[in-house]
Amino acid sequence: MGEKAVPDDAWYGIHTCRSLENFDAAGEVLPLSIVSAIVRLKAACAAANEQLGLLDPDCASAIRKACRAILAGGYDDQFPIDIFQAGSGTSTQMNVNEVIANLAAVELGGQRGDRRRVHPNDHVNKGQSTNNIFPSAIRLAAVELNRHLAKAVAGLVASLEEKADAFAQVPKSGRTHLQDAVPITLGQEFAAYARSLEKARARLAAAADTLLEIGVGGNAVGTGINTPPAFRSLIVAALNQSTGFSFRVAENGVEITQFMTDMGQMSASLRLLAMDLLKMTNDLRLLASGPYTGIAEIRLPPVEPGSSIMPGKVNPSICEAANMACIQVAGYDAAVAMACGLGQLELNTHMPLIGANLIKAFEVLTRTVTMLDMRCIRGIEADAAVCQRNFESSAGLATILNPALGYDRVAALVKEGLASGKNLKTLVLEKQLMNKAALDELLAGAFGPNES
Repeated sequence: MGEKAVPDDAWYGIHTCRSLENFDAAGEVLPLSIVSAIVRLKAACAAANEQLGLLDPDCASAIRKACRAILAGGYDDQFPIDIFQAGSGTSTQMNVNEVIANLAAVELGGQRGDRRRVHPNDHVNKGQSTNNIFPSAIRLAAVELNRHLAKAVAGLVASLEEKADAFAQVPKSGRTHLQDAVPITLGQEFAAYARSLEKARARLAAAADTLLEIGVGGNAVGTGINTPPAFRSLIVAALNQSTGFSFRVAENGVEITQFMTDMGQMSASLRLLAMDLLKMTNDLRLLASGPYTGIAEIRLPPVEPGSSIMPGKVNPSICEAANMACIQVAGYDAAVAMACGLGQLELNTHMPLIGANLIKAFEVLTRTVTMLDMRCIRGIEADAAVCQRNFESSAGLATILNPALGYDRVAALVKEGLASGKNLKTLVLEKQLMNKAALDELLAGAFGPNES
């Protein structure tokens, strides 16, 4: 394609320069976590090629040293390729190859662009194709990020369980269809939130396990053309040694090159976590509504003034920020799901979008979960008096009274209570339908076998 000037201060080369001219639709560079994962794979490939006698030991050593330098963070500005590029990610793959090659060439006493010492294709990319390096890098990056997200979720679960214990003896009215329902404790509500997130974390772990199967070394279509039979297993062994994970060679190299469904499963698991968080934070907003004209059974920690015009107003700002983050994650997943289904024949050509959106979802959720834990959940307080009043006033108590008084009699009490403003407990005692001890015993059993 002819000659092109490369900036003197650039560690990348001519392929990257062409890509910078061609692609700018997103206006945003590919996440560095994917770049870093590609670099880790390059180091593992260099080790495998050296073991097979296909790469000179000095060259392989220089490549690995270049990879370590990049991973240390000193060259982050050398990976400027836009997210929306060629669908396999070739521009980013070659960008990485060029930076590694130039760093390695200098390490061996040459200069940037000295392809005779270290060639970006013949040496750094030996036995590799973007078609399998790029999706393998997405998998590696996602597995690493899932470890951080899982830790954040575990912290949030612990905080919710602490609140469940603290609120275990706080009775309140349950609500279904936003109407009064049978009694529940505030602790039971928070225990349910904790359990939902434990299940979300288990879904993420299951999805992450599928991502441990990688196609690196499969080359253009997954058949491993131009590579020795042992190449893939040696790459995986080197990668596992450097990362501490347990990656495994793909059972079917052609399948894993064509189908991005494993990534779609991870994205869907992230969306489901987001939906659980969305439900929980909306519950918290309702339970904290008021403080005088709403439910007001809990108090959220105040984090900022809520209004520029209403003095003293405090809004559920953290929950609202979390709402928006969760909606954004759902959008990321919608794009990933569509892209996963748009592969053609031997290759999916939407991998940069899949990778970028998956990484963004991980990062947004990790920050959101941490924010919720630190700035909201840990500071929640119960208004036990309001909870008790709502518990005693709830029409849901009628269900508890059914076995003792019968449906028709209790229905009449409910109608009378609505007309008189008296709660069911008061009416039962006034009409001497039950004595106080029997009524208290009946109500105490309303919260299930796990509550006193």
